[in-house]
Amino acid sequence: MATSVACLPGDGIGPEVMAEATRALDALGIEHAEHPFGGAAIDALGTPLPEETLVAAREADAVLVGAVGGPQWEPGACEKGLIDLRAALEVYANLRPAGNLLIVRELVGGLYYGARGTRADGTVFDTCEYTPAQVERVARRAFELARSRSGKLVSVDKANVMETGRLWRRVVSELATDYPDVELKHGLVDSVAMWIVMHPEEFDVLVMENTFGDILSDVAAGVSGGLGLAASASLGDGAPGIFEPVHGSAPDIAGTGAANPAAMLRSLALALEHSLGEPEQARRVEEAVDATLASTPTRDVGGTATTREFGDAALEALQVAVG
Repeated sequence: MATSVACLPGDGIGPEVMAEATRALDALGIEHAEHPFGGAAIDALGTPLPEETLVAAREADAVLVGAVGGPQWEPGACEKGLIDLRAALEVYANLRPAGNLLIVRELVGGLYYGARGTRADGTVFDTCEYTPAQVERVARRAFELARSRSGKLVSVDKANVMETGRLWRRVVSELATDYPDVELKHGLVDSVAMWIVMHPEEFDVLVMENTFGDILSDVAAGVSGGLGLAASASLGDGAPGIFEPVHGSAPDIAGTGAANPAAMLRSLALALEHSLGEPEQARRVEEAVDATLASTPTRDVGGTATTREFGDAALEALQVAVG
């Protein structure tokens, strides 16, 4: 088993949910170390992504991230550390499971990485750009995932009004010839958003550009139980991947013990499956989380358990499963 996980707790409830993940890592016998990140790193070292943290992330087998940001920092300052970390590790494919569907989001292109600025007349702009190679690599990852699941893939774009959407559709359509066993359909982002809300069971794997993926993955999470339960994996062509809950730092409940660590533990399960080479342990963590959601739910899912009480129950279930 791989023995190196870099843990970046971050801000708000990040350290609280990360604590439950590190207890699970201990139970599984996986070495880990914490490193400053986000607003906490700005306060301590003046930057959201210190060099020592980036070095540790590059040398790890997987990177677990809590959450970043809060009202005490400049908007976007903490998030820049996360965006820079994704770019540095070249994790271009973001996997966001939500119930029975899986969203594959391109992660290092588009609006969040394009040119931006302010003109003399006060106009501000953000540029959405994609190269054919950027589209092809994430689409290929989505085709491979669809092939391993139901053999159905929906590619999401805005080809009716956007040049990047037309590029996206063209590249994905050309790539489909390499995957004759995968049924490909195209959908416009607005209509797909409606269908995810109304008929999520009709989807399996969906692939889309960065901003669309950011939005639709939260929509899908809401349909399947809420952000407190949603995990994600950000993968490149080699280790390490970045694994993090979809939820934010939730400063309004930080320190109260009310945070639900399910998404963080599910992110650990994704790390076990995709970066640590332990799919069986991943299944055990997922089963422990599911059992705990039923037996010891936190307040956000209708229960009264604290973060630590949920973690205790999950850890007990995991230890029984591991034996």
